[in-house]
Amino acid sequence: MFSLHKKLGIFFGVAALAASPAFAAENGLVDSASFEFGSGAKVRMARVAVQSNWDARWFASNGRHLSGYWDVSAAYMRGSAYRNVAGQHQNIGVIGFTPVLRYERDDKLGWYVEGGIGANLFSELYNNSDNRLSTAFQFGDHIGIGYVTANKWDLGLRFQHYSNASIKRPNSGANLVVASARYQF
Repeated sequence: MFSLHKKLGIFFGVAALAASPAFAAENGLVDSASFEFGSGAKVRMARVAVQSNWDARWFASNGRHLSGYWDVSAAYMRGSAYRNVAGQHQNIGVIGFTPVLRYERDDKLGWYVEGGIGANLFSELYNNSDNRLSTAFQFGDHIGIGYVTANKWDLGLRFQHYSNASIKRPNSGANLVVASARYQF
């Protein structure tokens, strides 16, 4: 069985390969790659992800429509109050898969709003500050806004929430504000 470090190493290697423009153009599986940084109550996060756009346009009107994308991510979270002790650190790896709905312009440029609910697997139980999660499986929901530039850079800001939906208690949740930079191939 692979350790979490090996799994994350494999994922990062595959993500780097898949994120290359030549690979993405050749197979059409990956449309963009993102780098994200977030912060919450005594926790920081860095995440890399690749996305695959849906070939769908719903509720098209006035040059805008609802569409979406699949998001596959690997993250590193570092808490600074492990077991509610200031200065004690907790390091967690997170692998996630999230379908995301996005309301955007038809040319996919300019302002957008988005939201998603996905599945995430934590490398260990989250226990930081006053927040505890009693399962390694967590739902990850987010809502956000962003802007896509003419040169295909997507800059976004979102509110991210992790919770196990009370599958098991305690389940106080973990919240972060996340800034992202995404390049579309």
